[in-house]
Amino acid sequence: MRSQDGFQAANAWLESPINRRTFVKALGFGSLGLAASHVLPFSGPGSALAAKPKYGGTIQLAWRGTPDILDPHKTTYLTAVQVHNNIYNGVLRIAYDGTKVSFEPELAEEWEIKSDTDHVFRIRKGVSFHNGDPLTAKDIKWSFERVANREISPIHYWKMKQMDTIEVIDDYTLRLILKQPDPFMSVALTGATGRAGTIVNRRAVEEGGKSYGKKSVIGTGPFKFVEWVENDRIVLERNPNYWEKDADGNQLPYLDKVVIRIVPESSTALAAIMTGELDGWNTAPYQFVSKLRADDRLNVHTLTGGNYIRLSMNVERPPFDDVKVRQAVSHAINREEIVQQAFFGEAIVAHGPISPPMSDYYDKEFESGTNGQYYDLEKAKVLMKESKYPDGAEVGYIVTQVTFQPRIAQIVQAHLAKIGIKVNLQMFENAAWRKRWLESDFDLVLTSPWADLDPDETIYPQFHTGEKWNVGKWSNAEYDKQVEIARGTFDVKTRKAAYDKAVAVLVEECPSA
Repeated sequence: MRSQDGFQAANAWLESPINRRTFVKALGFGSLGLAASHVLPFSGPGSALAAKPKYGGTIQLAWRGTPDILDPHKTTYLTAVQVHNNIYNGVLRIAYDGTKVSFEPELAEEWEIKSDTDHVFRIRKGVSFHNGDPLTAKDIKWSFERVANREISPIHYWKMKQMDTIEVIDDYTLRLILKQPDPFMSVALTGATGRAGTIVNRRAVEEGGKSYGKKSVIGTGPFKFVEWVENDRIVLERNPNYWEKDADGNQLPYLDKVVIRIVPESSTALAAIMTGELDGWNTAPYQFVSKLRADDRLNVHTLTGGNYIRLSMNVERPPFDDVKVRQAVSHAINREEIVQQAFFGEAIVAHGPISPPMSDYYDKEFESGTNGQYYDLEKAKVLMKESKYPDGAEVGYIVTQVTFQPRIAQIVQAHLAKIGIKVNLQMFENAAWRKRWLESDFDLVLTSPWADLDPDETIYPQFHTGEKWNVGKWSNAEYDKQVEIARGTFDVKTRKAAYDKAVAVLVEECPSA
C-alpha cells in the first residue's frame, strides 16, 4: 500500500505578496513544437519576490483574451483556466520543481493507493464552498460524474474513461475504483488547468442552469467570484473562510481583491503596465518580452512548459492523403526560423510531441540532430517528387488572428512554396476558426494542444483513432496499440517504451508537422 499525506505547494496568487509596479509575469515561452507555456500570474512557491506577507489591497491585471466560461468542466481556454485556479480547488495538486513532477493532496487530505485500480481519498474537513455549503465526499463524487458525462463535458470526459465506480464511504471518505490502471489519473484529478478534478458546487450549478460559469461561479478557492462584465472586467474578492495557510501559518490569501481587465489590444496593455495603471499581465506577447525585461521595475518570468504547437494536416483531403506529401511538409518547415521570427527566440524547436516537463519520458537525444521531425529542404523536395502529387498542389490554411498564428502562417506559406505547395491563407475570427477546426473543415491548421505533465494528455486525445481532438482524422492501429499499452500501466519503463514506439509511428506517418 502506498499513501501520501499533507502537502506543501501553495496556490497560484497566494504565496507571492504583490506590490504595485513590482511584478509583471509574461506567461511562459518555449516547449515542444514552438509552444507558449502558460501559468497563472504571480504564482510561485519559492518566488524571488517572496517576503513577509502584507494583507490587503487590490491588484489589477491585464488579461489578453476573453474567457469563454468560468466552468472548469467546459473549457480549455487558458484565459479562463487562469481565473479558475483561484476560484476552485482540485482533489489533488501538482508540485513541479522545474525538473520533476509530483502530486500532492489538496481538497483530499490524504490519498491512499490500495492498488493500481483502488484509490481512497480522505477529504479535508472544515472546507466550505463560497455559498456556505460544506464540502463533502458527495460533492466530489458529483463533480467526477459530471465530468465523466460526455454531453456535459465533451472536452474533459475522456480523462475519466477508466473510472468504474465511485463509493462514498462517509462524509469525508471517497473510494474510486478504476477499470484498469490509469497513470494519467493523477493529472486528471488536479484542479490545475481546469482538469477533471476541479470541484464545483452542485447546488450552484443546478440553480444557475445555463448561466453557471457566467453569472454564477462557486468554488472552494481563495477568491470568490463577484462579477463578470463582458469585454471589460472580471472581479474576484478575498474568501475570508478559505481553508489554507502559508508555510509560516499565515492565513491565505493576502489580497482583498483581484480585478482582471480584458485588454485585447496588446499595445494598450503594454502602455498600462509601463505607466503603472495595471500591475501585471497574464500573457505578454513575445515581441514585447525584450522591452519588458529591459525595465528594471518589472519582473518577467518565463518557463519551459508542456504545450507545443503543430501544423495539422487533414489526411482525408488531398494532397495530405499521401504520406510522402506529409513527410515532405515536415522536412520543409524550418522550425528554428519560426522560433526566431514568430516567437522572437522565446520558444524551443520540437522534433516530437513529448515535452521537457514530462521528465520521465522526454528524450534529449531524440530531440536533437536528425531525429524525429527535422528540417531538410532537399529531402522534402525528393519526397514531393516521389508522391502522388509530383507537380505540386494547392491547399487552404485556416488562420485566426489570435496571437502568433498569422506570423507562423506566413512563414509556413513561404516554406511550402519551395516544394511546390501553394498555400492560400484563409483568415477567420476566433469563433468561426474554432468551429472549422473542431469540425475538421480544413486542409491545414495550426493546433496548440494542452500538454503539460504527462504524455497521455497529448498522445491519446490528439492522435488516437476517433478522439475529439484528432482533427486531422489520422488513424493507425499500431499507434493506438502502443498508446493503450502506455495508458494501462504505472511502470515508467513500460510506458516509455510504448511511447517511444508510438512517437516513431507519428514521425513516420506525419499527421502533423
